[in-house]
Amino acid sequence: MGTGITIGIIVLLYLLSCIKILKEYERGVIFRLGRALPKPKGPGIILVFYPIDRIVRVSLRTIVHDIPPQDVITRDNVSVKVNAVVYFRVFEPIKSVLQVENFFLATSQLAQTTLRSVLGEVELDDLLSSREKLNASLQEILDKHTDPWGIKVQMVEIKHVDLPQEMQRAMARQAEAERERRAKVITAEGEFQASRKLSDASKVLSENPIAIQLRFLGTLSEIASEQSSTIVFPIPIELLSFLKKKIDKKD
Repeated sequence: MGTGITIGIIVLLYLLSCIKILKEYERGVIFRLGRALPKPKGPGIILVFYPIDRIVRVSLRTIVHDIPPQDVITRDNVSVKVNAVVYFRVFEPIKSVLQVENFFLATSQLAQTTLRSVLGEVELDDLLSSREKLNASLQEILDKHTDPWGIKVQMVEIKHVDLPQEMQRAMARQAEAERERRAKVITAEGEFQASRKLSDASKVLSENPIAIQLRFLGTLSEIASEQSSTIVFPIPIELLSFLKKKIDKKD
């Protein structure tokens, strides 16, 4: 009787030790006598019969991996340091265990080499201005190579581009020159438009001499309103012509 109770307690303890609880985001890949079962287990309560079974827990949550800065030589021979962020997750737990020894390390190393190779084929201007296009290209390449491992690369983002000090100064000079060029173009366009308006105004004034006199009086009014001790009165050319005609007649 005592032996039966002892055996019963041992069996109960063994069954309790076989009970495993997997979280909602976890799956268990079971190896039974060295062979992987066709479907992963979980979530919830599962039974793992030791020693014939062995369980490998796999998380299905998205992993955020920060790629360390990589030395990249762009297509136009500029040396820069670039780091990025990769978002990936396991979508087939069995493949992630059977096809690669360490899927996290493998994905990290693949992301580093892909980052250097892809960015080495573009020029510096494209690297700085076309990040969305480069991010999509990196994501597509990584996803293609990690698919046999049961890994889905969801997104790749280039985070920072570290330029040499000489290149930063050169780009600053280039930006300053571009701003000066735009300022000169705007000034020239303003002068051109002003000259056209002045040309139109001169045509209107030439058609009506009284308008010139009104403009003359308006100018005197503007001068009188200023705090000035000296006032210069412009003499219209028409008045000089009139005086010349009078002198000629007297002669």
